[in-house]
Amino acid sequence: MSPRLQRRPVERRGLNLWPVGPVLALAFAVALLVAGGVFYTAWELLGARGLKPEHRLDSSTLFDLVKLSFGVVAGAGALVALIVAYRRQRVDEDGALRDATRLHTERFTTAVSQLGDNAPAVQLGGVHALAGLADDAPTRALRQTCIDVLCAYLQLPHTPDPGTDNPAVQEEHHRYLALRTVRHTVLRLIGDHYRLPVGTHGSWQGCNLDLSGITIDATIDFSGATFSEGLVNFHRATFSSGAVGFAGATFSGGELRFDDATFSGNHMVFINATFSGKNVYFGNSTFSGSTMYFDGATFSGGTVRFDRATFSGGDLRFTDTRFSGGNVSFGSATFSGSDVGFGGATFSSNTVHFDRATFSGGDVNFAGALGDAPSGLVPGAGESLPPGLALPNTWMP
Repeated sequence: MSPRLQRRPVERRGLNLWPVGPVLALAFAVALLVAGGVFYTAWELLGARGLKPEHRLDSSTLFDLVKLSFGVVAGAGALVALIVAYRRQRVDEDGALRDATRLHTERFTTAVSQLGDNAPAVQLGGVHALAGLADDAPTRALRQTCIDVLCAYLQLPHTPDPGTDNPAVQEEHHRYLALRTVRHTVLRLIGDHYRLPVGTHGSWQGCNLDLSGITIDATIDFSGATFSEGLVNFHRATFSSGAVGFAGATFSGGELRFDDATFSGNHMVFINATFSGKNVYFGNSTFSGSTMYFDGATFSGGTVRFDRATFSGGDLRFTDTRFSGGNVSFGSATFSGSDVGFGGATFSSNTVHFDRATFSGGDVNFAGALGDAPSGLVPGAGESLPPGLALPNTWMP
């Protein structure tokens, strides 16, 4: 079953204001309590033991009492005005949000209609319209809706390229190329928006991406992006060509899923990436012709799992990678034809595991690796290394 996207709490819409009568009564009660508290504190600080009886008030005292009365009335009026102004501002803000949401919905309907058109050029316009709507969305939930529609478009089945050998299918071939341009544009826009820093206009960092089951034959670039929350889902995706770049990216939260994916001809780049808290899954994936580079990456937290993955071709490199924390697991993985290199990698804290992994071909080379040997690699006394596995002499019993 495909992993489901993490649900976000539904954003509250509309106002939830108390009736003005109870609010004013409560405000007056609080004001009286505060005034009483101030009076009592002043009484204690002055050390008063009682009131001196007076039978007459002079004009100065009477004038002070009148000023005090007017001050109380003015303060009460100011309090009422403040409460009314606050409520009016809340109502105005809610009205502005409703207007913005209404306008967004109208534009959204138009953009989705364009995306569903038969003409690729109109679809391309719908793609850019939805991306712009996501940037200008008045709430995060509405931004996520726009992104979900773009991801759903990529998940739609599409007719494969009929080729160019038969002149009778030239029109179908040209249509295939046009629709491929639309799909590639969606992938490019996703990468462009994810690379923008959090908090800047147009940044989609933290939003969910459901790209499960799609075919990636283009470049999507997440270089330098920060993944601190949300789910980026490539479950059961097929990477047939192009490149997916995570160079210099930071993975500190949320999930990145490539489980059950097929890597048959593309490039995956995690060079100088930092894994400090995010969970990254490659479990049950098949690597038959792709290249994947983790050179210079740092693993200090989180979980990266290649459990039960099959490496039958292509290259997987961890040159000068540092494993200082977290959990990197190749449990029950099968190495039968890929070139896997850990040259210059540093291992510590028992963070990397190859328990029950199978080596039957290819080249899995730990030459030049430093630190503690990952579990599941070093053979017992009198046992030989499996075919294709090379370990430093310092790790051998």
